[in-house]
Amino acid sequence: MADVATNKVGQSYGEAKDAQKNVVFDLGAFVGDLTVEEDASGDDISLDGLEQELEECKNDDVVANILSKGTKLREYTKGVENNLRQVELDSIQDYIKESDNLVSLHDQIRECDRILSQMENLLSGFQVEIGSISSDIKVLQEKSMDMGLKLKNRKAAESKLAKFVEDIIVPPRMVDIIVDGEVNDEYMRTLEILSKKLKFVEVDPMVKASKALKDVQPELEKLRQKAVSKVYDFIVQKLYALRKPKTNIQILQQSVLLKYKYVVSFLKEHGNEVYIEVRAAYIDTMNKVLSAHFRAYILALEKLQLDIATSSDLIGVETRSTGLFLRGREPLKNRSAVFALGERIKILKEIDEPALIPHIAEASSSKYPYEVLFRSLHKLLMDTATSEYNFCDDFFGEESIFYEIFAGPFAVIDEHFNSILPNCYDAIGLMIMIRIIHQHQVFSELLRLMFSV
Repeated sequence: MADVATNKVGQSYGEAKDAQKNVVFDLGAFVGDLTVEEDASGDDISLDGLEQELEECKNDDVVANILSKGTKLREYTKGVENNLRQVELDSIQDYIKESDNLVSLHDQIRECDRILSQMENLLSGFQVEIGSISSDIKVLQEKSMDMGLKLKNRKAAESKLAKFVEDIIVPPRMVDIIVDGEVNDEYMRTLEILSKKLKFVEVDPMVKASKALKDVQPELEKLRQKAVSKVYDFIVQKLYALRKPKTNIQILQQSVLLKYKYVVSFLKEHGNEVYIEVRAAYIDTMNKVLSAHFRAYILALEKLQLDIATSSDLIGVETRSTGLFLRGREPLKNRSAVFALGERIKILKEIDEPALIPHIAEASSSKYPYEVLFRSLHKLLMDTATSEYNFCDDFFGEESIFYEIFAGPFAVIDEHFNSILPNCYDAIGLMIMIRIIHQHQVFSELLRLMFSV
């Protein structure tokens, strides 16, 4: 109904607007027709300021439309009121017609309110339950975190305890191998395990305070003593093999002794007194063996020497006793050959050749100037010393052993030179020997630089 009233008012407004386009409105003329006396009957009505308000409404389209038609305000107002009243009556009639539907709509709304109220109660219950579940979840989360922390601590404790038990326990299999087993690769691995256990109980202060050590330490000590005794007998037996005649020392060292070098490490750590005995036994053995080898080699080289010059070949030389390598002979027919270099220079090109093998050279009835024999002796000394130095460093881990071992061979070689060189009258031979020593020194320095890099 409101729409109908609006339409009517809008229609009247539209007609008034159209009429306005064709009519020139004179507000002053129209207002001039109004008389105040016509409206003066009402005591409550005041017309003060009317002209001002009409002047302000001069530009209003609706007012202008009404005044242009010459309609009086009261009549127009009554018409509007009648229209509104009619619209109201129409609206009432429409409401009466739709009363049943409105009642039904009202009932539906009440039913919806009831259902929504139930849903509200249900959701409130859910909210309470969710709050309770949230609290339970929080409690469970705290319990889970607490259990996770306990589990982590227990795993850490279990790991440390397992390592402690593994490090301190003495398995029966290890006891059998140490006591009754042969010294082989398995025995070496068992020695390593025993060494770790001995270090564990000696170093860790917590282990020293544990009650488990009181039960295990006596057994570990017995195993240590048994292992030290057994490996001492084993290594001494291997060292005695070096004293056998015609033994290739380097092959025995590389293929046999180096396989058991951990035995020496074990003795050094857990049986120092026995290690000192093994060390002394090896030094004594190698000192005697190498001294005997070099003495025999020097005696064999004596048979291969070719005498070049004697005191009679030089001027102003006092007669001296014949040395170990010098024997009486007739002077050279051609004395100029004493100072001739000739083919002797070739030895400097063969300086890195292997040492002479005396029995092969003797079988061919070959004779050599002393510088050839000197180079061979010097080459053998260098090769032997290099091999022995590397072995001592690898097997014992000590360089000082090398110098103690070679004290004997050096003494034998010094004795030989002291007997030969004072009675040597071969000037060319001496010069060549000096050159040989120099080249060997250069070669040794190059090797030292290569290994140091």
